[in-house]
Amino acid sequence: MWNELRHLIRKEFLLEWKQRYALSGLLLYVVTTIFVCYLSFKKVVDVPTWNALFWIILLFASVNAVAKSFMQESRHRNLYYYTVADPKLVIGAKLIYNTLLLLSLALLHLAIFSLLIGNPVQDMTLFLIALFLGVFGLASVMTLISAIASKAGANSTLMAILGFPVLMPLLLTSIRLSKNAADGLVVASNQQFIIVLLALNIAISALAIILFPYLWRE
Repeated sequence: MWNELRHLIRKEFLLEWKQRYALSGLLLYVVTTIFVCYLSFKKVVDVPTWNALFWIILLFASVNAVAKSFMQESRHRNLYYYTVADPKLVIGAKLIYNTLLLLSLALLHLAIFSLLIGNPVQDMTLFLIALFLGVFGLASVMTLISAIASKAGANSTLMAILGFPVLMPLLLTSIRLSKNAADGLVVASNQQFIIVLLALNIAISALAIILFPYLWRE
């Protein structure tokens, strides 16, 4: 099982490297968006504005990065995967790869954002926890929605409709936790936010692994 999962993850990296233009376009989007924000403000922004801009840019970059997860797979390739791979390992490999991709993108985003606009975060450990949990949740949601949309003719509008209500509680909790980290607030509610994010991530991941085999048969 682990050997099969390893090969599936390796396949994802090889496909991404084969389509480097998509990754280059994604990096260009992040850099140019941050630079536009820098030119717009040209001064130190307050913590709520900094936090909001950070998550807005990360959200749209995540959607662009993960939306193609299943949509780039051809029908013939999916049929081949169906004959040689376990569907739970297929979705598991997608989740792991998309999480690693978004985490790398988020850390790069944080570095460039801090360089140009500043970094007001006082509790970086808590902020990184919020970032990791938020990124994992974004990867899980968008991977599952991408699988559903690919079975509906790769409709990007469907992804927005299905993804918005699921992403809202995840984003609101991540934004609130990262805001507390930026303010340096050591309050008991931070633990509650972490538990909520963990619960959401576990629920979404479990739902994806349980439902994907049924979707895979269609």
